[in-house]
Amino acid sequence: MLDRYSRQTLFAPIGKEGQERLRASSVTIIGCGALGTVLANNLCRAGIGKLIIADRDYIEYNNLQRQILFDEEDIARHLPKAIAASEKLRKVNSDVQVEALVEDINADGIETLVRMSDLVLDATDNFETRYLLNDVCIKLQKPWIYSGVIASYGVTMNILPGDTSCLRCVFPDMPLPGTTATCDTAGVLNGIVGAISGIASTEALKILLHSEKVSRAMLWMDLWENTYERLELPRQPDCPACGQHNFEFLDTLTGTNATSLCGRNAVQVRGNAGKRGGPLDFSILAERLQAVGKVQYNQFLLRFLIDSYEITVFPDTRAIIKGTDDEQLARSLYARYIGM
Repeated sequence: MLDRYSRQTLFAPIGKEGQERLRASSVTIIGCGALGTVLANNLCRAGIGKLIIADRDYIEYNNLQRQILFDEEDIARHLPKAIAASEKLRKVNSDVQVEALVEDINADGIETLVRMSDLVLDATDNFETRYLLNDVCIKLQKPWIYSGVIASYGVTMNILPGDTSCLRCVFPDMPLPGTTATCDTAGVLNGIVGAISGIASTEALKILLHSEKVSRAMLWMDLWENTYERLELPRQPDCPACGQHNFEFLDTLTGTNATSLCGRNAVQVRGNAGKRGGPLDFSILAERLQAVGKVQYNQFLLRFLIDSYEITVFPDTRAIIKGTDDEQLARSLYARYIGM
């Protein structure tokens, strides 16, 4: 299989020995949207031994502008993002083990997911999950890479526990809702996705290879304004996470019950999966819902149309209610048609 990576092994800092080390590595990518698809594509082609891709969402047409592992057929098949991405990646490189998790990553179970990985990559669209990742990676002493893009600018930073500053050294408090731009309000260019993902995926290789060239700074760029900054950010001794080991986000086991989704006019509602005794039986649920609305389902999700709302339900009892950004209304719709 080394012929596949010949252009990579010719690069002296990697070589054949480094390629074998990459093949023995495991990387978890949290989120499979714009950043996640490019990161997964780059690392799969680079020959990472195992990729774990976790994402809670399904594919829509507005994703195709920047999320490179999806196409129109995936939308017609009603595929979750993690499933569609894993199918594409297995065709790209059958030597890589790809595990797809159609899950909302929260504090319950994240330690097991991170413990089995050599590196975690942030490709999420919300700070709640990022602060959770920061907590668990600091606790387990696992490196992770923070990345984010919006409009024409993006940022990425390696977080090496005990060595570099962590997310809470830089941002001690989670931004309040409505205080940061989202893809719904500012849009996002696909070029900045490729630029930030290119940096982050290369930094991932450096970390896995224990290179001395690993960046210890926050990198920020705006492709439209032609600006680029490298910010040296020292560790803070009084940081709640890496300084005091106070993991408040990890200690919140269930997170919020309802979460507005970036740029979607949609809300995710978490059901009581732990109390249900297993995954939902879509055939039973579909039979009940057919009396009041239009229902379609496959093994991955069930889609239910009622009035002006589209309710997509996953086997773990999560649902995405499209047509509102009102969390209280979304919970009400969930309770009315799915049951709490």
